[in-house]
Amino acid sequence: MSVGRLAGAGTEAARGNGPQRARAKRAAAGRTIAERTKAERARAEGAAAEGAIAEPKTAKSATTERTTAKSATTERTTAKSATTERTTAKSATTERTAAEPATTERTRAERTTTEPATTEHTTAEPATAEDARAQSAAAGAARGRGPVADASARRKADPPSNMVIVGSSTGPAVPATAATPAADSRPVAAPDAGLFARYTRDYVAGRDGQVMILEAGCTTADDDLGVGGLRETGADIVVSLIDDDQPVTSAALGMDGSLADCVQGDLRRVPLPPRSQDIVLCSLLLQRIHNAELVLDRLVAAIRPGGLLLLHFGDRDSAAGFLDRVLPSAARRAVWRQRRPDQPGPYPAVYERLSSARGIQAYALMRELVIAERRALGGLAGTLTGPHGFLAAQKLIAWLSRGRLTAAHEELLYVLRKPEDRFARIL
Repeated sequence: MSVGRLAGAGTEAARGNGPQRARAKRAAAGRTIAERTKAERARAEGAAAEGAIAEPKTAKSATTERTTAKSATTERTTAKSATTERTTAKSATTERTAAEPATTERTRAERTTTEPATTEHTTAEPATAEDARAQSAAAGAARGRGPVADASARRKADPPSNMVIVGSSTGPAVPATAATPAADSRPVAAPDAGLFARYTRDYVAGRDGQVMILEAGCTTADDDLGVGGLRETGADIVVSLIDDDQPVTSAALGMDGSLADCVQGDLRRVPLPPRSQDIVLCSLLLQRIHNAELVLDRLVAAIRPGGLLLLHFGDRDSAAGFLDRVLPSAARRAVWRQRRPDQPGPYPAVYERLSSARGIQAYALMRELVIAERRALGGLAGTLTGPHGFLAAQKLIAWLSRGRLTAAHEELLYVLRKPEDRFARIL
């Protein structure tokens, strides 16, 4: 009985625990489903958060890419601009290269045009005044013309492209280029006396009455104006002499009796009546005095309208002028004795800016003077003697200065004309 009761009790207990286990299983299943749902929601929220973070990053990446694209576009534009500039520069270079032959041909043509006039100007003068008069008379008789007609014919014969006309006065213009350099072996000759003598002769031939000539710097005036020959033909010429008051000038005046009438003193204060001179010769004076422009102003003021200013000076921009300024006294004396034996010297080497080709050209432009003709002496142009090796030293200085100082010449001659009418046009 006890065993059966126990079996029945166990069966009932088993029957009573069945629903409990079923409920427990259902509860466990429900918890599992809830946990899965929460996990899925968490994963969904995480994915959404990651998407939200990724979107700004993507926008930033897109902005960066657009900026990079703009930079690349700018670089390409800059490269195109640089290429265009290089192309333009090449075109300009090509045009200049094409223009250079034409410029060279024009320069050669101008040289060819000016060479006949230069050749005529450099023709040797007769040895004596008698020969000059004889040749002039014979030529005049053959052509049936006098000195005035000869001068007019010579003016008309000059090439029209080489003329400067001021009112009624004419004369050859400044050549476009310097004279052709001569060989190294330079002949011993006086400084081109024919240039100033020719202009003086033409001026005297075209004037009636007395002609007044002033020589400034007479102790170094080696330029022969041919006054003696003109006086023998009947010309009435009065020559006045002035020079500075330096000791070397006084010594030179004491040695030369022909300069006894020279007025010596400060050239800024020497009495010079305005418009009292027909021709003023200033020979090797500008490079040895101070206040050269002020002195030249006084000389120009003393010239009558239509008169001539004849300048002969050492060029500041030449290698010889540089050596004259920097060489010791012994070397300067050697050069002086070679060129001017038995004469006091050398004179002081001042060389203000006026004593140069650029200085004279600027001065003539400012003072309304007409440059009728220019001539170069010394250096490679020849006609001046010097100690052995002096020309080689000039070439060396020109090379070391890279062309700033020239060895083509040492001295310059200018013929300037004062217009008769200061308001006349220069044609």
